[in-house]
Amino acid sequence: MSYSDPTHLGIIACPGAEAFANQVIRKLSGIYKHRFMRKAQAIAGRYHITPDLVIRKINFANDCNTGMLFLPGDKERYRPPKFKIDVRHTFFANGEIKTEILESIRGRSIYIFQDVENHQPVSFNDGTIQKVLSVNDHIFNLFVAIDAAMQAGAAEISLVLPIYPYSRQHKKKGREGLTAARIGKMLESLGVDRIITLDIHSKEIENAFDRLRMENLHASFQIIEKLTSIIDIAKEDIVVLAPDTGAVDRNKFYANALQKPLALLYKERDYSKITKSAAETNISEMRLLGNVSNKVVFMADDMIGTGGTLIKAMRYLKELGASKVICAVSLPIFSANAIDEFDAAYKEGLFYRVIGTNAIYHNELLKKEWYIQSDVTGLFAQVISLLHHDRSLSSLLDNRDVVARLIKKKLESTGSSRVSSNQPKDENISEDVIPYGAANKP
Repeated sequence: MSYSDPTHLGIIACPGAEAFANQVIRKLSGIYKHRFMRKAQAIAGRYHITPDLVIRKINFANDCNTGMLFLPGDKERYRPPKFKIDVRHTFFANGEIKTEILESIRGRSIYIFQDVENHQPVSFNDGTIQKVLSVNDHIFNLFVAIDAAMQAGAAEISLVLPIYPYSRQHKKKGREGLTAARIGKMLESLGVDRIITLDIHSKEIENAFDRLRMENLHASFQIIEKLTSIIDIAKEDIVVLAPDTGAVDRNKFYANALQKPLALLYKERDYSKITKSAAETNISEMRLLGNVSNKVVFMADDMIGTGGTLIKAMRYLKELGASKVICAVSLPIFSANAIDEFDAAYKEGLFYRVIGTNAIYHNELLKKEWYIQSDVTGLFAQVISLLHHDRSLSSLLDNRDVVARLIKKKLESTGSSRVSSNQPKDENISEDVIPYGAANKP
């Protein structure tokens, strides 16, 4: 299969995941155009012919290799592929859901997108019905779409789940189920080959599968990129804080990357209490290991749910003298009345900014002065394009080199003398990894 030809790649967007899928498709289009033109230029130089002739010859070869009579589009130009599969999602009066695939996908590698935490109204029945779905509704809609793809003869099915469902139910404290693992087993039994997700809550979930593969992506590059756009990392007195013991490894990564000290906020919890809103929390006591007085505190976590624990931690840090508190999360769920509670906390001066990703669709969050959104669709697009051609993901799954290069560039731009001498050189970055910014745009 040609590395610049994604003919057999198809994307199905479940209701609720259309916005994320459409953005990934735009980034994929840019990636494949970049590869096509780079290949054309390289071959033109190697064989001393014009790029126009190379493009014509590549199109000729692709036309010969396709199962169709020929591929649509101008044979003299780059022909952008059609990634998105036409589907119809139907919602019946009794609550049943049906997915119909409206074109042939036999023999194709299908990537099904679903955002199980999208609680905005989503469209069914060709846009004539709007429904707000629960997590369980989204999961069953995913099951239906998987089955439709299997019945239609897809060669391989991968799921793009920016947030893995039931990921917080991954260990037993009593007579309870391991629902995170059970969901994975269900997906595996339906014929799913791979799951692509973002900052899964527990790596233990990956051990639940027999043959299904999981690609767990990290948004650290995108988050640091946004962080460096709102504060001067060279001049500000920054301390990286792990908000709990479970977040130590994540924040240790940020501390090493930013070359800043690491602190820890230890919390004791009363697990007999169930948090239902941001105003409630089961934290009984907090203790700080480190110094935050007159410092900018940056803390990263995988998700914000109701946010009560985080708001209490922010209040505690401000009481200890922190000048600014900045929080970053990969998965901004903001359930219940969390947005209103964060509004009140921001007006009270408890924090400066929250950095989140667009892995979960929100309308209200984007209107808030205190919220900054980072874009991870380029990351997902690159992973999909590399997987589709059986290429290595190591430069994306372990992105320390890319992050180090970003930090080095930011520090050099401010004239800082704190640039580490052992930062990786540019050649350590795979040439297949296109920067997540303008180069990925079509």
